[in-house]
Amino acid sequence: CSASVSINQWQGGFVATVRVTAGSSQVNGWTVGMTLPPGATITNAWNANHSASTGAVQFTNVSYNGFIAPGQSTEFGFQATGTGAGMTPTCSAR
Repeated sequence: CSASVSINQWQGGFVATVRVTAGSSQVNGWTVGMTLPPGATITNAWNANHSASTGAVQFTNVSYNGFIAPGQSTEFGFQATGTGAGMTPTCSAR
């Protein structure tokens, strides 16, 4: 799988929307890893579970979005304080 992130930044915070896309094979569960910039703290997340609120964070699918058909995608997001600049998500299928 692959993952990409888009950021809606404002003074003091941001919302990140992350798209998880299956490759040529279906995905039956995914994990997205991302390191938040220093000072950024997650205050809310949707359509994914997250392992931490700062630093290196792993996001995992919830019950209804773990399956992704080949070539299809799903999205999750989170709101955080600080800046979202420079985050590079990585995706692994489970």
